[in-house]
Amino acid sequence: MSPTDPKAALQADPTAFDIDDLVRLGRVRAAEPSPCGGWVAVEVARLDEDGARYISDLWRISAHDPEATPLRLTWGEHHDRAPRFRHDGALLFLSARPTPDDEDGKRTQVWMLPPGGGEARPLTDEPTGVEAFACGGDRLTVLTHVWPGVPHEEQRAHADDRAKHGPSTLHYTTMPVRSWDHWLPTAAPHLVAWVDGRRTDLTPDADRDHRGSPWAMAAGGRRVVTSHEEPGPDRLPQSSLRVFDLDTGAATRIPTAPRSLIEGVAVSPDGRWAVAEVHRRADRELGRPVLWRFDLEAGTGQPLAPDWDVHPVVCALTDTRALVTAGVRARVPAFAVDLKGGRVTRLTADDVPGSFRHLRPTPDGGVLALTDRLTHPPEVCRLSGEPDGAPTRLAPLSGFDPARSADVVVEDASTTSSDGAEVHGLVLRAGAGDHHRPGLIWIHGGPVGQHEDGWHWRWNAFTAAKAGYVVALPNPRGSTGYGQAFVEGIWNNAWGGVCYDDMMAAADHFEARPDVDPARIGVMGASFGGYMTNWIGARTARFRCLVTHAGIYRMSTFHGTSDWPAWFELQAGISPADPQFDRHSPHRLVHQWKSPTLVTHGEKDYRVPISQALLLFEDLQRHEVESELMVFPDENHWLLRPRNIRAWYRAWQSFVERHLAEDAGAARAEAS
Repeated sequence: MSPTDPKAALQADPTAFDIDDLVRLGRVRAAEPSPCGGWVAVEVARLDEDGARYISDLWRISAHDPEATPLRLTWGEHHDRAPRFRHDGALLFLSARPTPDDEDGKRTQVWMLPPGGGEARPLTDEPTGVEAFACGGDRLTVLTHVWPGVPHEEQRAHADDRAKHGPSTLHYTTMPVRSWDHWLPTAAPHLVAWVDGRRTDLTPDADRDHRGSPWAMAAGGRRVVTSHEEPGPDRLPQSSLRVFDLDTGAATRIPTAPRSLIEGVAVSPDGRWAVAEVHRRADRELGRPVLWRFDLEAGTGQPLAPDWDVHPVVCALTDTRALVTAGVRARVPAFAVDLKGGRVTRLTADDVPGSFRHLRPTPDGGVLALTDRLTHPPEVCRLSGEPDGAPTRLAPLSGFDPARSADVVVEDASTTSSDGAEVHGLVLRAGAGDHHRPGLIWIHGGPVGQHEDGWHWRWNAFTAAKAGYVVALPNPRGSTGYGQAFVEGIWNNAWGGVCYDDMMAAADHFEARPDVDPARIGVMGASFGGYMTNWIGARTARFRCLVTHAGIYRMSTFHGTSDWPAWFELQAGISPADPQFDRHSPHRLVHQWKSPTLVTHGEKDYRVPISQALLLFEDLQRHEVESELMVFPDENHWLLRPRNIRAWYRAWQSFVERHLAEDAGAARAEAS
């Protein structure tokens, strides 16, 4: 039994794969081992009956037997998600199920499935709902929004009245005022703890202190830790660690370095240690996130494995080590970092492909993880927890048939840039590589990030390869996984500099492949990748077509309208008033643009506002460049709705197919 109907996914060709298959797959999002170690609770999102949205259910799988049949634990349209186990084996999760006080299920609460079986029941009744929660021992901590100056017993009525009758006013005294796809609300996130049946707001005066802040709770229930943010001298937040002792009620702060931001945190089961990703920035460099170990007894913190030249992501702690992932040369291995000495141990062997995420310790010393590849969506796997191990994949919950990827090859590709630096990446193709095919070069976002051997729901290279394209996934300057010096190459108003050279070197190498037709190559990118696609369009006409999604086009106007203008100014290293601020802005060279271009954008995107797409499309039309604009009024920086996902894939595939057809080049030359 699986979350998807295998019969619905079958086609005449059982190895084929297209956008409809992609949308129908189950999306494995989280997995938690039970306290007994025998089974795992897994969150899987499925397409609803109308094909309009994804709904999450909880499943039970064996922690040891890959052949055991998965068991579905929850049903309905309530979006059951974020499974967590209480020490007694009760399974807690978030759900928008109706309650007597919320018959329409508008407010998400924490629910519990009893350890001995039975119907789920709610554990919380927060007036504005619960956004996240953690449990430890018999204690529970939730993240919930609280209206300032409104008594707890009046919060729900106040929120309902504001929603129905207004006012809708939002009033700010400092930046930022927006985040991704929403205006920062007046109600602020608070951490609320339940101890011995008593509800305590741990952060009663919070406003901007914990908006987006990472937090965690010790499995033993003694402590809760969170980052506490305040404005830094560069108008960006800086963090300290805030520690709440639920036994004594004491709250303390542990400082980090100035201009540092805590980006992730985990706490040991005994509540003694916390490990966080601490990113310290400077005026002329991005800086590298470093793991910090905090001694919660002594109230001190210091770097842990400070010389490890990666961008680490801390997932969980045992009492002796941190479980961490980090990008390394287009892969994401699993690591363990010793809490005492900082020794780093790689838990997955060098020859193990793919990427590992969401690491969780198991009671027997193993590690549970989600694993995925360019050729396979996420599934749950088990690692031994010992050095250089291999994963054992557990139950297949996505509904993906591995036979569909039997003909797809993932290759490493390297070349040399203008300054002699190596530019590495991956190439994906289906079938034998003995004939010329159209090629696509995909540029990743960030720019601090990487293309990796991992499944991507928005930009799915597997779908493109199965459609007949050879897909290049280069990691130019700014990419993680190649050392911090390589990342810094994108800093200080250098977006269109050596990164562009890296992309052209990767394109030269790609064109020389025997399975690629050098006259039929297109470029696609989103966010920073959209910016670089725009910069390429303004710099060269070597590519047959371009697809740019949510890309920056005019830097000076982007600066003032993005949700984080201070961050963009820091990257540039100069004032937006400086004439050099726009030196790598594509709009300056739009008169050189020749390549046919598809521009796509979500109107609710506040990170890269839609004005960038409108400015670009207007300029392309004014300069008589063949161009199309596709807008999604109900989407943000990403495309999240299944029908919009289908529409977007079909639009770019149709556009690219027209322009990369064998006779398209001759027709274009004749027309011009």
